[in-house]
Amino acid sequence: MNQRRFLFLWSLAVIASSAAFIVHLALRGKTVDVGFQLGRVRDEQARLREVKRVLELEATSYQTPKRVEMVARTLLGMTPPAPEKVIALKTTVAPEKPKAAPVAAAEPAP
Repeated sequence: MNQRRFLFLWSLAVIASSAAFIVHLALRGKTVDVGFQLGRVRDEQARLREVKRVLELEATSYQTPKRVEMVARTLLGMTPPAPEKVIALKTTVAPEKPKAAPVAAAEPAP
């Protein structure tokens, strides 16, 4: 009876140790996999930051009038309109409100 109990406990210990080792290997494998994923995501993040920087520079260059004119003429084939095609519009400018004159602080007489 003592030998059976020892054999049962010994088998239980071996099974528990084996299970713990398998769980350890699975977690280690998962850790390595997550590390590789993190590396890929960081590379993608660096690439996207560079793309963002280039696009911001390009957007800034499109805000200059010379760049807009160059793109309009070359890429879009636009030309200035003929004088007879220009229609002048009357624009009304709202009169400016007079600004209140600053009030000087009264100085005591000497």
